[in-house]
Amino acid sequence: MNYKDYIRVIEDFPQPGISFKDITTLLNNGPVYQAVINELAQSLKGREIDAIAGPEARGFVIGAPLAVALGIGFVPIRKSGKLPGATIEADYALEYGKDKLAMHDDAIKPGQKVLIADDLLATGGTIATSINLVKQLGGKVVGAAFLIELMDLNGRDKLNGIDVISLVKY
Repeated sequence: MNYKDYIRVIEDFPQPGISFKDITTLLNNGPVYQAVINELAQSLKGREIDAIAGPEARGFVIGAPLAVALGIGFVPIRKSGKLPGATIEADYALEYGKDKLAMHDDAIKPGQKVLIADDLLATGGTIATSINLVKQLGGKVVGAAFLIELMDLNGRDKLNGIDVISLVKY
């Protein structure tokens, strides 16, 4: 299936020069959304993964259903101040700004094998920060899975050899 047929591209959003890949049109199509999750789950068969972690918000719509499909838990990575319990935090740069991510300090057990999942790999800043948070808690990052990868931004280079799966490349 050509998932690009279901992804709307919006030019100059959220600022001039950005070509935003809007996945809401894909998510709104149940069979296509299900196909994405099934294809990602199939590509992960046989791998040892104890949990999936995903950064808000679109990492939730890929990571949580993927975790359900694999029968494992999901760990939300949120923006600072959004989690109710004790957290660890890390600053990071977006492709068009800065932010801070947080994770509950008991979300990952030492030695747990964690896959990071998100909708899009761009510059790699969000995912590199997510990987660092998992590692701070003693988890082992065993890969990263994405619906979309923006190849020209070389986000893989920031992930220090972590295995990357992406279904759509721009």
